Amino acid sequence: MVRENLYNAFSIECKTLNECLKEAHGHSFFELVYILSGTGVQCINNNQLDYHAGHLFLITPADCHHFDIQSTTTFFILRFNDIYIKDSGIPAEYISKLEYILQNANHRPGCVLKNVEDRLIVKPLVDAILREDLHHDISHYELMQQYVNTLILIVSRNIAKFQGMYVTEYPEEKAVEILQFIQTNIFYPEKLRTEYLGNRFNLSTAYVGRYFKKHTGQTMQDYITHYKTQLIEHRLEYSDKRINEISNEFGFTDESHFNKFFRKQKGLSPKFFRRELKNKIDA
Repeated sequence: MVRENLYNAFSIECKTLNECLKEAHGHSFFELVYILSGTGVQCINNNQLDYHAGHLFLITPADCHHFDIQSTTTFFILRFNDIYIKDSGIPAEYISKLEYILQNANHRPGCVLKNVEDRLIVKPLVDAILREDLHHDISHYELMQQYVNTLILIVSRNIAKFQGMYVTEYPEEKAVEILQFIQTNIFYPEKLRTEYLGNRFNLSTAYVGRYFKKHTGQTMQDYITHYKTQLIEHRLEYSDKRINEISNEFGFTDESHFNKFFRKQKGLSPKFFRRELKNKIDA
């Protein structure tokens, strides 16, 4: 599979095509593709779904995709990477949550815009990005950053709300608040204890676990473990942080405890996991 790289924090492209010019390929970055006009088929990870104007697709670094064009199609394409997310100006407490949502979006074909109100926002937002990219007026970069951030946050909201993320279809607001609190405080183990969460959300210690499972479909500990493991994997693959730095970041008592936790989840040590990833890339 051909794999493309991005050498800027983000890039904007608008192109009109009559036929697909690329075979199935992957990226080392995120790609948002908005259909301005035209029809065809989105092919991603061996799945297919028709597309038309107004559809917005998220392609993550884990995906293999291409588009089969049926009628002349104009694509708006926003590419961005992890460096951009971290330096985007998005509040720091939301970065880890956003990072997880984007990396763990269901890798299925289809438009990510499920919220009707958001569909009404995205088209004018895309038009504004294209105008700003064309004219490069005063405060160009600052405005572009605001527009791009808004689009990314709209996408992450739709993914978190409508593509599962372990939440039932119509969860109570408190259940969503607990999930968001866990995601925001995943680096602070003391805030993830049952007693702390019970006090924080006015639930008894005995009931908070049952409440969480009822509204999310899994135990709170399983959710915390899975979420933490996914973020650690992401650090190991996409950052240059040393193993002890990642261990400290996630609040492990020491590197030995961190190694034991990760080995239990993935069957191998963090060091070996990172080495295996590097070997695959170099192969």
